[in-house]
Amino acid sequence: MFAKAFRVKSNTAIKGSDRRKLRADVTAAFPTLGTDQASELIPGKEELNVVKLYAHKGDAVTVYMSGGNPILFELEKNLYPTVYTLWSYPDLLPAFTTWPLVLDKLVGGADLMLPGVVVPPTGLPEVQQGDLCAIALVGNRAPVAIGVAAMSTAQMLASGLKGKGFSVLHTYQDHLWKSGDKSSPPAIAPLAVNPTDSNEEKVDLSLQGNLSCLTLEGEEENRKVHHPEASEDTSSGAQSQDCVDGKPLQEQMDELLHQCFLHALKSRVKKADLPLLTSTLLGSHMFSCCPKGQQLDIKKSSYKKLSKFLQHMQQEQIVQIKELSKGVESIVAVDWRHPRITSFVIPEPSLTSQTVQEGSREQPYHPPDIKSLYCVPANMTQLFQESGHKKGNALEGSEVRRIIIDYAKKNNLVDADNRNLVKLDPILCDCILEKNEQHVVMKLPWDCLLTRCLQNMQPAYQVTFPGQEPILKKGKLCPIDITLAQKACNKKVTVVRNLETYGLDPCSVAAALQLRCQASTIVSPAPGAKDSLQVQIQGNQIHHLGQLLLVLRFPLPNL
Repeated sequence: MFAKAFRVKSNTAIKGSDRRKLRADVTAAFPTLGTDQASELIPGKEELNVVKLYAHKGDAVTVYMSGGNPILFELEKNLYPTVYTLWSYPDLLPAFTTWPLVLDKLVGGADLMLPGVVVPPTGLPEVQQGDLCAIALVGNRAPVAIGVAAMSTAQMLASGLKGKGFSVLHTYQDHLWKSGDKSSPPAIAPLAVNPTDSNEEKVDLSLQGNLSCLTLEGEEENRKVHHPEASEDTSSGAQSQDCVDGKPLQEQMDELLHQCFLHALKSRVKKADLPLLTSTLLGSHMFSCCPKGQQLDIKKSSYKKLSKFLQHMQQEQIVQIKELSKGVESIVAVDWRHPRITSFVIPEPSLTSQTVQEGSREQPYHPPDIKSLYCVPANMTQLFQESGHKKGNALEGSEVRRIIIDYAKKNNLVDADNRNLVKLDPILCDCILEKNEQHVVMKLPWDCLLTRCLQNMQPAYQVTFPGQEPILKKGKLCPIDITLAQKACNKKVTVVRNLETYGLDPCSVAAALQLRCQASTIVSPAPGAKDSLQVQIQGNQIHHLGQLLLVLRFPLPNL
């Protein structure tokens, strides 16, 4: 429907009464969407616009825009979510899976045929003819298209998966998507499948460009980045049935949450720290108090949200919470004499494990050894050939200085009257002097000579990971780049690049940051960088990211 450009008729801000009606219509159209989620999708105060447009075939469509992105569109009095909405609520619609190569056809306006549908080990979702469905790519649950089922699941199977499966209404990369911020689909891990149910090779999605390509990893474990919504169980019933050591997981997470909270108040938070942002309490103190080998995930607790948990703690008169600025809660008082704090016993400290948490699995992170090097350029070959080095050879700074000093002494270039000066012979002149200096500068101090030589050599660096051969790379060492970007409606995101240079897996860092910050993360190709990924975290998370790198004892280059 939006494969070609559309014509906008009007664009107006929605009224308060219409906003409430729209929220009610959304709740009625999508029963699986809870009241809180409907309020998040249709906010009460944030800017919300209604855009009336005509599609290229003449269909009259109403589009609702929030935060600069289209979140819903209405056609013939039926509401449909956009891919932007489904990325936040991936379980809103029954989802079918297809191959990445099929996406180009869908973007061009084609419908999804049944031979292109991938049947998962758990079988196809149960739908009826006319049901609204989401379409995702293999290895990633983030939907890339929305369509209407052309037949029921039973009819699909009876046909041998032949014929038209879905009438596609909207896709990632179509013109409706282009009316938003044009962000790429987040990496949402497929739902876990019991290994006894399927012996198929695990499929991983590696991002290249704006699409995903399929790679088989055989026996290797699949790398996952959990979206906040994807990390929740599909139902409270399923969550309460999962048990470990005889206790439901939800009960265990509640106990861990209380433990980290009391531990933080008793050992880390001081009176001088108040008022303390609730987000800072969680990210800077509670996560640090989490025992080794465990992960604090509020979404898996019975409270679901930090604000709800802190309200409960306020009811117990342990802390006092106030909204000091609009929408931002802070802890303004703590009763350190409260029996729960005074009776809490701080667990025995354990050695800090340098790990990046990846889902529920931990991988030890060992920082690489990094050395700055200098490569011999063509115009300086004669200076280094006596020491056995050729063009392109990489040397450490100390070695370069030693070679230059030996050259000067061997060729009697040290000034007899002032041993702090070095006479420049034709080779040194060609190496370090500009054309206008050739007949003017005859001598240079040692420090100036050495500095000029290093500056005229090509920069390089060597990265050595534990147990691996050194890797030599030419060019300057790029530091980890952390930037704060401004999105629509003053929303901020933190973007991290160049993690791969230091042996940090962007997917693992994204998973760790998601748990530490309790914010959604996206791993996508870094603009202008070949074969490099960037991590985007919702909100200003520079403080949390810095703390994570410090916990990893992130190395600085050996200059």
